[in-house]
Amino acid sequence: MYTPALKTKYKDEIVPALMKDFGYKTVMQVPKLEKIVLSQGMGQAIADKKLLEFGVKEISDIAGQKAVQTFSGKDISNFKLRKNMPIGIMVTLRKERMFEFLERLISVALPRIRDFKGINAKLDGRGNYTLGITEQIIFPEIDLDKVAKIMGLQITFVTSADTDEEAFALLKQFGLPFKNLKN
Repeated sequence: MYTPALKTKYKDEIVPALMKDFGYKTVMQVPKLEKIVLSQGMGQAIADKKLLEFGVKEISDIAGQKAVQTFSGKDISNFKLRKNMPIGIMVTLRKERMFEFLERLISVALPRIRDFKGINAKLDGRGNYTLGITEQIIFPEIDLDKVAKIMGLQITFVTSADTDEEAFALLKQFGLPFKNLKN
């Protein structure tokens, strides 16, 4: 049975390293990556419904799993928005697909960003990290000739870590290229 390389790396290298660094007594205390959520807000989809279809296809291609539309929760007249209108796209990756996506993100997609100097190291206070990407075209799965509009997307890494420090150490061990921190 196929096992993604990062999953093997997590079990063989990352868990022992984090146990040593944080002094965990059992492997069950070591934080783990629970899921990766890709989401894209499509505010322009209110005017152009085709954008949403293109977006769902692109996010599904990037993730390797079918994306779903998200809908507005309430009416906002200033934005010409009605309740239950499609306004976004999301997909949640877990287990093998999550590790495969993370591997592609680190080794292929992020290096394709122009003038890339690393990603910001700001976590949310609960051990989760959200990475904003300004252009979906950095992913090799996207065919540049078929792109309707260049859109950004958010990639959220949800960990089981209790603190930002533990989550940061976990993500750094996975190989996410954080900017050099000056402490």
